[in-house]
Amino acid sequence: MERKVVLTADGSSTIHLSEWDENYHSKHGAIQEAMHVFIKSGLSLFSDSSISILEIGFGTGLNSFITFLEAEKLNLNVDYVGVEAYPVSFDEIDKLNYISELKAEDFTQVFKNMHTQSWDQKSELSSKFLLTKRKQFFHEINDENSFDLIYFDAFGARVQPDLWTEEIFEIMYKSLKKGGVLVTYCAKGSVRRAMLKVGFSVEKLAGPPGKREMLRATKN
Repeated sequence: MERKVVLTADGSSTIHLSEWDENYHSKHGAIQEAMHVFIKSGLSLFSDSSISILEIGFGTGLNSFITFLEAEKLNLNVDYVGVEAYPVSFDEIDKLNYISELKAEDFTQVFKNMHTQSWDQKSELSSKFLLTKRKQFFHEINDENSFDLIYFDAFGARVQPDLWTEEIFEIMYKSLKKGGVLVTYCAKGSVRRAMLKVGFSVEKLAGPPGKREMLRATKN
């Protein structure tokens, strides 16, 4: 499948899949979307000294890197697991402009290490941030009561409807600790109903730029 690096509306880059006409991030702003959906609506809920995070769709590493930067500011200990079945090549990663757009030149090596570290192996990116990248399909996840927060950033239901089903959200529900939270940019009615069916409490929130709403689900 042809992939090319393109700019989004806020000046940050993403990867475009021509065959699907689908981006890895919002065309209205990759960084803006990540900050709004995953940091403002997810990470900011947790003020404890440590948090475990599962990301569904590690992709370009943008969500992981922004979380690293925020954790540095908040003095949080983070144990981060990113799941990805089809890793992005380092040649593509090298063309992304997240370092400059986030003014994170001091952490250039951290971003590189995120992408060059071995798969299925826990690595220490700093004394406060552990990263494990798992090369697996989402339906293969079998964690139970393990995570405080899930970033659900799969490709959209238009192109991969099988990733937005009751079956997948049952796996997500089991993976979370009691009181754990899942956030996603999606606000489709069918997705909300699937979340409710497996036991989540679900709320609609204002969406990121270019999107009216998003969803946040909590494990009861």
